[in-house]
Amino acid sequence: MEIAALVSGGVDSSVVVHQLKEQGFNPTIFYIKIGMEDEHGFVDCPAEEDIEIVTYIAKKYGCKLEIVSLHTEYWDSVVKYTIENVRRGLTPNPDMMCNKLIKFGVFNDKWGHQFDKIATGHYATTTEQDGLKWLSTAKDKVKDQTYFLGQIDFLQLSKLILPIGNLLKKDVRAIAKEQQLPSAARKDSQGICFLGKVNYNDFIKRYLGEKTGQIVEFETGNILGTHHGYWFHTIGQRKGLGLSGGPWFVIKKDINRNIIYVSKGYDTKHQYGNTVNLSGFQFITKDVWGDFEGEKDITFKIRHTPEFTQGRISKMGDMYRIVSEEKIQGIAAGQFGVVYDPEEIICLASGMII
Repeated sequence: MEIAALVSGGVDSSVVVHQLKEQGFNPTIFYIKIGMEDEHGFVDCPAEEDIEIVTYIAKKYGCKLEIVSLHTEYWDSVVKYTIENVRRGLTPNPDMMCNKLIKFGVFNDKWGHQFDKIATGHYATTTEQDGLKWLSTAKDKVKDQTYFLGQIDFLQLSKLILPIGNLLKKDVRAIAKEQQLPSAARKDSQGICFLGKVNYNDFIKRYLGEKTGQIVEFETGNILGTHHGYWFHTIGQRKGLGLSGGPWFVIKKDINRNIIYVSKGYDTKHQYGNTVNLSGFQFITKDVWGDFEGEKDITFKIRHTPEFTQGRISKMGDMYRIVSEEKIQGIAAGQFGVVYDPEEIICLASGMII
């Protein structure tokens, strides 16, 4: 079997190569360059250290290494999507788009046809049921990354293998240490996939600028302070508001008037909701419900988190609606709701929150 392993230089994807070799495969390693350089010369994500590590991994395990660039495609899809959604006052998820459009999209279109499978270091698994392949949660529930894979389709899933999905993070670290991999003690990347070491607000400022607006208390209408543009703030945000006497949470944005509405306290009812409306709803493996009436029991997530929320989903024309008895904090338009089975195992579908 011919396998392409997408290796970034981090500990997870490094251990993927080890696992594949242990299983008797000889993968071709691909390092994808998606550094941020635009017409203004804005550059980040220096790849030298990553490439050094990946080169070492390739030599250690006797694998062929290909360094490929998807910079232009990345800019035209993921980065523009992010900027445009922020401009519209939405909360984008570039990591999901990176998986859907780049790692399992353009990469597969350009190089994937040479390979039977594509391996990545995501914490997720697949299961076989009814003769079909399903995206399923990882053994490590804290690191589980199925949320970020919620937008892929069945063709992408069918080619995907996830060699560390059945390992705990501590076991991945242990393997890397035992094998003396240079990424063994490397910290996990915390940034959005295209941002690297660049500050998110600095990035947004470069493309959308600044525009002073008011921070207003939702309940009273009192002006509490000013901000530099609604595009720097997201629903549910607590830090970075510069307000005293908090905690304060962003609960609403008026993008036409450039106003940020905030509410005070950990339990203010205005930062919680129990209804999530999803547009562009798409199943990963297949439509498991068809044209159903009434409601279905599900679990779901509206952000990358270890916890699932129980809910009931119904279909309203082209839109799906999730209602949860449990109050949910920070329901943000533009983010994705990812739907799982009631047992919190199989990742079924996703849609954009509206």
